[in-house]
Amino acid sequence: MTGSEQAVAVAHPNIALIKYWGKRDEHLVLPFTDSLSMTLDVFPTTTSVRLDAAADADSVVMDGLPARGEPLRRVTAFLDLVRDRAGRRERAVVDTHNTVPVGAGLASSAGGFAALALAAAGAYGLSCDRRTLSRLARRGSGSAARSVFGGFVVWHAGAVDARDPDDASYAEPVTDARLDAAMVVVVLEAGPKSVSSREAMRRTVATSPLYKEWVTASRSDLVRMREALRAGDLSTVGSIAEHNAFGMHATMEAAAPPVRYLTEASAAVLAEVRGLREEGVRAWATMDAGPNVKVLCDIPDADRVADRMRAVTGSRVVVARSGPGAAALAEGR
Repeated sequence: MTGSEQAVAVAHPNIALIKYWGKRDEHLVLPFTDSLSMTLDVFPTTTSVRLDAAADADSVVMDGLPARGEPLRRVTAFLDLVRDRAGRRERAVVDTHNTVPVGAGLASSAGGFAALALAAAGAYGLSCDRRTLSRLARRGSGSAARSVFGGFVVWHAGAVDARDPDDASYAEPVTDARLDAAMVVVVLEAGPKSVSSREAMRRTVATSPLYKEWVTASRSDLVRMREALRAGDLSTVGSIAEHNAFGMHATMEAAAPPVRYLTEASAAVLAEVRGLREEGVRAWATMDAGPNVKVLCDIPDADRVADRMRAVTGSRVVVARSGPGAAALAEGR
């Protein structure tokens, strides 16, 4: 090996309409419930992985700066997993460029680890079909399993009693969805949130009295969501997504101590979304682990919705549509 093996990949974030919140297995990153998302066509992450036979440690650069602490640990641990599966030992030079704020509840880890999974598999010569790649990406960040695919995607939690739990949990596209919608992303805060998603999940699962009920409701939500997507029914899709997200945030706020991501600015956006619906605009909100709000709406109404959000918040607002799955840009040996 000459140290010239390299691969480059790009992937986009996804926004869950039926949320993933809470792991039943931290090591394998297995969720309690299935989830369903929409991959966006904005905020791509581009990652290159180059093997270096002479190095004694991985080198990771994120947006031009050396990674340290937990981000470096997560990438190195993921590369160890890829090396183990590929039967390789060489260390890697990783260079990642994000166009989405990191740690702000805008699914940066979903696109980031989907891109890393595809690039690392390519550089180390690990052969993966898309389902296998989704399982691999899941080990870096659960939601990354969904960013392997474009459009609407379902991530199967896998049966608790499965013979191979790792094999049973994977993502796949929702091939019968008949909906083409826009997602208006309102970036209220671009900085890292005060409580990480990982810590917030642990706290919610361990202490929230509402969590079990939310899990039960979420399973029912997913069944109805699949039916609504099949029917191309935006009103039902939006209503279920909004209810599911608000339920997730309620479980977090009931944890001890409470986890609260909503801010006054978030509340103002949510009120504006309700106001738009009263005016006859089909628009529904969803929120992940952070203060930022995403608004699902009809494509012809997206610019109007975005203009209203800018007027209310003065914040950056981005209009997205359904986007592609992870893709290899270049690779060399």
